[in-house]
Parts: sequence; structure tokens; C-alpha cells
Amino acid sequence: TLVNMVVPHLVQTIRSRNGAFSSMQQQSAGSYYERVKISQPNEFDIMLVISVENERLQLDESDDTGAYYYLTFKRSPKEKYLLKFLDEDGKLSAFKMLQALREIIKQEVKNFKNVEVTVARKKVGSPAITLLIKNPPSNISVDIILTLEVHHSWPPSTQDGLNIKQWLGTKVRRDFKFRSLYLVAKQNKREKVLRGNTWRLSFSHIEKDMMKNHGHSKTCCESDGSKCCRKGCLKLLKYLLEQLKMKYPKELEKFCSYHVKTAFFHSCVMWPNDTDWILGDLDHCFQKCLGYFMECLQKSQLPHFFIPQYNLLSLDDKASNHFLSRQISHQLNNGFPIFQE
Repeated sequence: TLVNMVVPHLVQTIRSRNGAFSSMQQQSAGSYYERVKISQPNEFDIMLVISVENERLQLDESDDTGAYYYLTFKRSPKEKYLLKFLDEDGKLSAFKMLQALREIIKQEVKNFKNVEVTVARKKVGSPAITLLIKNPPSNISVDIILTLEVHHSWPPSTQDGLNIKQWLGTKVRRDFKFRSLYLVAKQNKREKVLRGNTWRLSFSHIEKDMMKNHGHSKTCCESDGSKCCRKGCLKLLKYLLEQLKMKYPKELEKFCSYHVKTAFFHSCVMWPNDTDWILGDLDHCFQKCLGYFMECLQKSQLPHFFIPQYNLLSLDDKASNHFLSRQISHQLNNGFPIFQE
């Protein structure tokens, strides 16, 4: 209720300023809205989406992951306000846009009368502007993510990704590939000189739909269909990682719920049928997913679900990958003591 009071009001105020962000649309993303949130709903992800005409926009890969791009305009954009966010090389600067949005939000949150809202300190490399809404005894955090929606064909790096033909069907895959491209303002850490002008592909809108219609049969988990345990598995995977991260914050700081979500999607592809995920088999299915994730950790190889060439587990982080694998193995062999703690 608090989030629904604060965010739409904020968006409306930002849009009414008639500047760069006047066409912005609010979209929800993340686990709460995919119905896979575990524990208290105290963290929310909201995308603020700006639509950009595609015929004028050029995407150039910024490295070999196929996930990060520079954006330049082939000719002056219809959205003239974007010109002030170009850097000296004519690239659309994610850093400049984020900074401008951040400043507006910082001013606007001061105007809330009946609720206390503050903007958290900037986290290095994070694409989010985090709002903290006071809700004693704790805070609710809302990550606001600046997103560009481009009606552009998906880049070549995504060609062999989204391998869902056996699981969700060829037609669903084709429909997904016709959807707009989302790019979030995200610093590419692999750049030699960090300029803050890179944008990373985001598929959260597709992931949300995959979670919503997750069955091989169209009636899976509907009121008159049979129930599966896919979402239950993902919740347990996320909860396990969350608990381990609380126990070993330093050793596991590189990991986030997106790692287990990706492993989960790959598991759905490996076991595409609803009979592989019968509701009563939650324990067995969870252990199957974990087994696959541990293999990935041991090889330091977890391909991005939409961009197969992009490995989410760096070989440079072998030590922390193996550490997590050992911790999961210990939990698995001892009946998950961390769930009882």
C-alpha cells in the first residue's frame, strides 16, 4: 500500500515537469510481482520506462558478452530532450540520464507529507536509484531502474538464447522475440575507462511472462488445471541463497538472486514437461535444480538465459563459486539446517 501510494505519485510529478522524463511509464518487475517473493515484501523493483524511436538508434556492442551496448543516434532523435544526455562522442550517456533522474527524485521526495521517503546513497555500479520508505520498525526499499524501450530487433547475441521450444513452445518463443528490447542504465565494469555510457539488455518483462505462464500445458496451475511446483522450487532456491548470503556476506557478495533464477530457467528447459514438476515432488525437484546449479558453480559456467555467450559466473571468481558450491553441498547432505535456523 505504501509503495502504491509513493511511486505513482512520484512518477506523475516527474512526468509533469515536461522535461526529459515526461513520457515515462511505470512498470513493475522482480520477484514480488512474479509471485515468487520469499519472506517479507520489503523490497520492490520498479522500472521507469522511456520509449525511444528505433529507426534512429544504433546499438553497438561494448564488449564480447553481447549484453552491454553503446547507443548512438544515426540522425537527430524525435525525442529532442535526449540530446542533452549525449557524451562528447555522441553516445547516449546512461550516467547523465541517471544523474538527472536522481536529482529530480531527491527534490520530489521532500514533498511527501504523510510518509517519510529518502533516497539511499548511490551504490557503485548499481543501475538503481533506491528509495527508502519508513515503515517502522524497518524500511521498505524500492529500486527504481531507468529503462529504455526500443522497438528494435533483438541483437545477434540473443539468437541462440531463450531455448524454450520444448518447454513453452515455438510460437511463444517467436512472440517473445517480437517484443520490444529493454535496455537498463548499467555500467559495464569490464571497460578500461569507466565512462558510464553503457546500457545493458534486460529481459525482465519476458521473465515475468515466463513465470506467469510457466507450464508446458496452457492450464498448468490454473484453477481447473493441475498444479506444479516450479514456483515453489524457485522460492526455495532464492531463500537458500538469501540465507547463505546473510551468513557469509563477504564470501558471497558477488551472488544475487538472478544467478539462481537463471539456473532455474535452464532447469525448466532440461525438464520441460509438467509431469517433471508435480506439486508433491517439490523436495525432489528442488534438489534437481540445486544439483544443476552446483555443476554450474563447479565449472564456473552459467550461461545467461537470453544471451548464451554471456557467462554469469566469472572464471576470475572461481574461489567464491567453489565456496558457494561447498556450502550448498553441506546443506544438501545435512537436511538443510539453515532452513531451521
